Amino acid sequence: MIQQEKVVPTTTGHTWDDDLQELNNPLPTWWIWGFYVTFIFTILYWLFFPAWPIGGSFTKGVPGWNDVTYTATTVDGKQVQKTTHWNMRSKFMQDMNERGAEQKVWFDKVAAMSYEDVSADADLMQFVNSAGKTLFSDNCAPCHQAGGQGKIGFAPNLTDDYWQYGGTYELIHTTIAGGRRGYMPPFKEVLTEAQIKQLANYVLSLSDEPHDAEAAKVGDTLFHSETAACFYCHGAEGNGRIELGSANLTDKIWLWVNVADEKKPELKLSAVEKVITGGLNHGVMQPWEHRLQPEQIKLLTVYVHDSLGGGK
Repeated sequence: MIQQEKVVPTTTGHTWDDDLQELNNPLPTWWIWGFYVTFIFTILYWLFFPAWPIGGSFTKGVPGWNDVTYTATTVDGKQVQKTTHWNMRSKFMQDMNERGAEQKVWFDKVAAMSYEDVSADADLMQFVNSAGKTLFSDNCAPCHQAGGQGKIGFAPNLTDDYWQYGGTYELIHTTIAGGRRGYMPPFKEVLTEAQIKQLANYVLSLSDEPHDAEAAKVGDTLFHSETAACFYCHGAEGNGRIELGSANLTDKIWLWVNVADEKKPELKLSAVEKVITGGLNHGVMQPWEHRLQPEQIKLLTVYVHDSLGGGK
């Protein structure tokens, strides 16, 4: 029988508790060379690329060969070409310019065509849906929510067929470009509590919500009288007026109070009374004509009209 030679491991010579020793195993050769390569790479990177901070500046690396050129916007809105040393910000700007140049071809097509022609072009609508979703997410979603469904008491729902200021391409464009400022005066100093309750019952009756029929009959008279004069803004039939952005009170769509989801009739009545009493002064949408390019507003118009709400 052949006896195998016993291999005695090399130790560092340190011993604890009589028999506890520290082995001295060498690192693998591939690991050593890998360390050397990364060390050399680090030195070269420090020399060729921006790296070390020096006071208020930093080393710029080898000038010229790693410069990046991109388009920047000055304070007065002018587009200028800038060339700078390589860094992640300048590289990002360069990439954005390249993507922007590719998109500009499509934006120019949108700008040159009518709304109807854009809507009828299947290839162009793919771009509208893609770019429009991004523009909407970046600029509109904070108020109208990611899918355009809006939020009662805060921003209109853009996915239904009701448009407070009109749903044609032209009117949607006007809304986005110029913004909107809705307002309803408070009636607490004009009407008594009893009259406000009667008006609220009449408003509920227009949407077939539970109401007091006798009070609604009196509220009908108030609605069409010079005392409350609600018909001036909401129309004689309560259908609202697009030019004023006044609510249609007959369509069961509630923007500023969630009447539809209130379970108890008294809570529905109280919600409407609150609006009549205090009025509304928060239906404000900022104008975007100074924040977005005209072609972006036009594309957003088509996106909102065709892809979200099927505007009328």
